[in-house]
Amino acid sequence: MSVTLPEARDQSDRTIVITGASSGIGRSAARALSRLGAKIAVVGRNPDRTTSVAAEVGGRAYVCDFTDLAQVRDLGASLLADHPRIHVLANNAGGLFTERTSTRDGFETTFQSNHLAGFLLTSLLLPRLLETAESAPEGAVRIIQTSSAGNRLGGVRLDDLGTATGPWAGGMRAYGASKLENVLFTRELARRLRGTGVEAFAFHPGFVASGFGGSGTVATLGKRLAVTTDEGAEPLVRLAAAPRVPAPSGNHFDRLRAPGRLHRSADDAELARGLWECSARFSEAPDTI
Repeated sequence: MSVTLPEARDQSDRTIVITGASSGIGRSAARALSRLGAKIAVVGRNPDRTTSVAAEVGGRAYVCDFTDLAQVRDLGASLLADHPRIHVLANNAGGLFTERTSTRDGFETTFQSNHLAGFLLTSLLLPRLLETAESAPEGAVRIIQTSSAGNRLGGVRLDDLGTATGPWAGGMRAYGASKLENVLFTRELARRLRGTGVEAFAFHPGFVASGFGGSGTVATLGKRLAVTTDEGAEPLVRLAAAPRVPAPSGNHFDRLRAPGRLHRSADDAELARGLWECSARFSEAPDTI
């Protein structure tokens, strides 16, 4: 049985952290949620764009490059210092990288940018989210992952999280794997957070007409089928601002409906636990749950 996300409601007195908020659906979501009254922490890589969006929505700018885990740790510390309550963490940053490269931390760029950095940031902010949930209505504190229907193109191997083996395929194999990792992370988060009042969800925004993917084949072929950035942001906005999400924690939404389309291994609990353990080790994340 499928369910549909309800309309977003007033967000006064709520703090929402959005990564990847300097452009695309992150920027659209920041605008929409600020109009609903939310206090927005705008996280982006580009200083000028991040500052501009923060000024537009009346929020605070945080510049962070997710290819540097030291910057992610600094980001976490700044967010904790600035915000005594955090109601929503939207892990929206990410990208499709057509060339195989590694970060300064030694990890494949897609894996770190799309999954590992968000895993670390979530671990750093989780104590504050749990504290916030203690005085918030049930189910009102949420962690949201921007995934993709592209998760079905992926396959996660714990002994090859950097997709070092096999063809690069213009980055699509690594991208699909990272989007499946977003889902597996959401599943494991939901399991570990059961009974705490903090819920976790992932979603596919649709193929969005933005700068994502550059000018390559994927971007070119998708132009006629693309949704606008405002349309692509709608699932994020509703997941952040609906009074209740009408699906159990851990669900993946295909735009506004759940359950979404998933790779066959998305429900592999052992794989999800293994990914968590590898991610915690690689990122040296604090053991918060």
